[in-house]
Amino acid sequence: MHLPTNTFKAALSQQEPQYGIWAGFGTGYAAEICATTGYDWMLIDGEHAPNNVRSLLEQLQAVTPYDTAPVVRAVNQDPALIKQLLDIGAQTLMVPMVETAEQARELVRAMRYPPHGIRGVGGGLVRATRWDGIADYLAIAHEELCLIVQVESQQGVENAEAIAAVEGVDAVFIGPADLSVSLEHPGNPGHADVQEAIEKVIHSVRDAGKPVGILAPVEDDAHRYLSLGCHFIAVSIDISLMRQAAIANLSRYRKQDKSCVPSSTY
Repeated sequence: MHLPTNTFKAALSQQEPQYGIWAGFGTGYAAEICATTGYDWMLIDGEHAPNNVRSLLEQLQAVTPYDTAPVVRAVNQDPALIKQLLDIGAQTLMVPMVETAEQARELVRAMRYPPHGIRGVGGGLVRATRWDGIADYLAIAHEELCLIVQVESQQGVENAEAIAAVEGVDAVFIGPADLSVSLEHPGNPGHADVQEAIEKVIHSVRDAGKPVGILAPVEDDAHRYLSLGCHFIAVSIDISLMRQAAIANLSRYRKQDKSCVPSSTY
């Protein structure tokens, strides 16, 4: 049995933009629906969505038959959690709130086996090895693993180029919401200060020779970030899409009902 190819990692080396969808429902059923719609990649959110290791596994299994590449976001930088996420078969991890090159180096170590890292060996117990069905997994696992670190604070912005330059960091992802809070403009990622910081990160990461991504569910923002050099952009959030569609659908009927109400005869 061969080590599964990480199609997301392979796509990072291409020139075409990679459009993603945020999966926040926390179920395999919802994730599978999203995986059938043609997005290049899907962020399965272990930080803010109601997920645990078991539900993340369920979603990885649900999307495996489809072309949409799964990216799993960890809740924190805990090496023990990273080990579990890799063991259940996640090949691309996004890790939040990385602020220094040293933190980035520790994350690289958490994803690699000794002597190059500290990842524990699960062997035949874990899905990543296909239960010992993949020959030489310990020696080749790193070839198809992809580490995305999130820059989403003022300190992270200042250290973005050094973070991106760390060997083993495959890409950097900007978090506009947390960045707006860090820069004292909470809930306003469009503020000039936040936008200036975003542009600085994009240029710094690109100068370091690494791909950079961002969350941009507003269409105009997505096009602008693409023109600035972002390579992979999350343009949709499943929960938001459902809520917006539900509101718009109900609104149509409310308007029709009002137009059909007979005028008073009094």
